[in-house]
Amino acid sequence: MESRPVRVGVVGYGYWGPNLVRNLDRLPDAELCAVCDASPAHRSRLRDAHPGVLGVADLDEMLATCGLEAVVIATPAPTHASVATRVLEAGLHCYVEKPLTLSSADAEALVELAAARDRVLMAGHLMIYHGAIEWIRDYLASGDLGDVLYVYSQRLNLGKVRADENSFWSLAPHDISVVLDLLGEAPSSVSASGAAYLRDGIEDVVFATLRFPSGKMANIHVSWLDPHKVRRLTVVGTKKMLVFDDMEATEKIWIYDKGVAPTGALAYGEDLTLRFGDIIAPYVKMSEPLAAEMTHFLECCRTGSRPRSDGASGLEVVRVLEAADTSIAGGGMPVTIERTSS
Repeated sequence: MESRPVRVGVVGYGYWGPNLVRNLDRLPDAELCAVCDASPAHRSRLRDAHPGVLGVADLDEMLATCGLEAVVIATPAPTHASVATRVLEAGLHCYVEKPLTLSSADAEALVELAAARDRVLMAGHLMIYHGAIEWIRDYLASGDLGDVLYVYSQRLNLGKVRADENSFWSLAPHDISVVLDLLGEAPSSVSASGAAYLRDGIEDVVFATLRFPSGKMANIHVSWLDPHKVRRLTVVGTKKMLVFDDMEATEKIWIYDKGVAPTGALAYGEDLTLRFGDIIAPYVKMSEPLAAEMTHFLECCRTGSRPRSDGASGLEVVRVLEAADTSIAGGGMPVTIERTSS
């Protein structure tokens, strides 16, 4: 017996909302019932692109009259906490674009509310649904890379410059979510430094280092003031090394059979030996990550299963973002992440 589509609504049809609506409108697992946006211009654009989808200006009207089971939120980040609270209190499953909220206290409240209402809460961490990241996750689990030692990522571009959040809040949630997903643990501390060259108090470039209880380390470099567009992740293991370059059209992953031996204690007079082996670029089948992400959300709504990017993972990303802000304000001093709940 085939399962029926999930009745879903979208809040926000500005910058990212049209991409979510486009995917939901064509997925067989979704029945896109309504889109809520206060802007008449946005609703007019919705009617032109999706004439069969109801456009409404008032969230309460959509929640009360459209018979929804789930809501996808793509409103500006400062509204995420209040809109998601209204959705969960209405008894509906909830997806929230990144970042989940602008404070860990608000994120914790959403996680607790979703658990109390037995509803799915999913954070929009798009990159962990990227086919290449899924391949890397499986590859790390196979053990072929050995034990992961450290990870570093770069997300650089010239623009889009924002006035309401710094480059770390704007860009780094992608990289933080991927690092936490691949390493399978949350960091114990964060140290960060940044500089505001274009607007006072809004850092255009940030370098952040995450340290983990296992001893692993990750560095994240983001900037919207850079001559190059870079989307790159490097994972260094005890056996091999891996580079994911999302700017490459086809060969996005490169595996380097390189290393150093021995890795343990050396006897007197013994030297480290560098090992240089083959370089391979595995074939990875690609599909639109947003379609995969929405399909996963709909499946979780139907089955009640836990999303890969659930509310708890969204909370961890917000904790890292907060800690980075505190570290930048403190001159780069490490900030320990305190956890009162998971």
